[in-house]
Amino acid sequence: MRAPHATSGSDMALTVAVQMDPIQAIRIAGDTTFALLLEAQARGHRLLYYTPDRLSLQNGRVTARAEPLRVQDVEGAHFELGPIARVDLAEEADVVLMRQDPPFDMAYVTATHMLERIHPKTLVVNNPFEVRNAPEKLFVLDFPELMPPTLISRDKAEIEAFRREHGTVAMKPLHGHGGAAVFRVSETDPNFGSMFDLFAATFREPWVVQRFLEKVTEGDKRIILVDGEPMGAINRVPALNDIRSNMVRGGAAAASDLTERERAICATIGPELRRRGLILVGIDVIDGHLTEINVTSPTGIRAIRRLGGPDLAISVWDAIEARRAG
Repeated sequence: MRAPHATSGSDMALTVAVQMDPIQAIRIAGDTTFALLLEAQARGHRLLYYTPDRLSLQNGRVTARAEPLRVQDVEGAHFELGPIARVDLAEEADVVLMRQDPPFDMAYVTATHMLERIHPKTLVVNNPFEVRNAPEKLFVLDFPELMPPTLISRDKAEIEAFRREHGTVAMKPLHGHGGAAVFRVSETDPNFGSMFDLFAATFREPWVVQRFLEKVTEGDKRIILVDGEPMGAINRVPALNDIRSNMVRGGAAAASDLTERERAICATIGPELRRRGLILVGIDVIDGHLTEINVTSPTGIRAIRRLGGPDLAISVWDAIEARRAG
């Protein structure tokens, strides 16, 4: 993995607007957005904060009612906000960090349409057009040779045929996040009919059905790519009696290097990420199989740093500043 610059700092003072979930509710110890804000502030960039519900479009102008923001790495006293004002994001911001968490629903999609109107005059990270067109569990299907066998469907007969062919499967909502509603279903599981009914009543979209990877118990690796280059990784191991390795579901993280197979995966997808303007991406790899490409609000930067890895916020801001300068 390429090492980030050893020190931060910039001669390019930028106005950076961050579109995120309520800042008072974040857990700063593991929050990637907060790491990005700390690094931006250390470089002398001006920070503006707003939540997605304060984004507006009128007469071709995209505005947000935003507040000046100061941050510090102190739990319980991690931010200060100034007076709120309407900001024209095309005229008054150099960069917008689109960092609200999924679900990737119509509200999320609408925000990408609005921010697309100001990009790239104002650099939106990640590119909102490409975020909209690269849902994490669909974009990954562009690389079937890297994946386990995967079916996207809500057709019961197709799912049953897939189970007969591949045996035990993982079944999850197409636009789910954080490990919610992920199930392991064996070929003869008597609960499948009820689970199918539950999914059909809960989700209008097709679902992801994937051959179950037994070695998930050894870890689900999160690899962070910055402008298409792998920069750091952690291995997330599921809690006892759970198949989900997400840290919000009790998974434990450990420092990790990349295998040759994982380097090959990154080399395959990296040029396409760079071409699409997807500067900060997190991919998930289980037993050498690519399972997701996360582009909406990827996390893992603070966990990598906490476990002795590089501070990837430096790499991200190096890439953002290079895009602005180039």
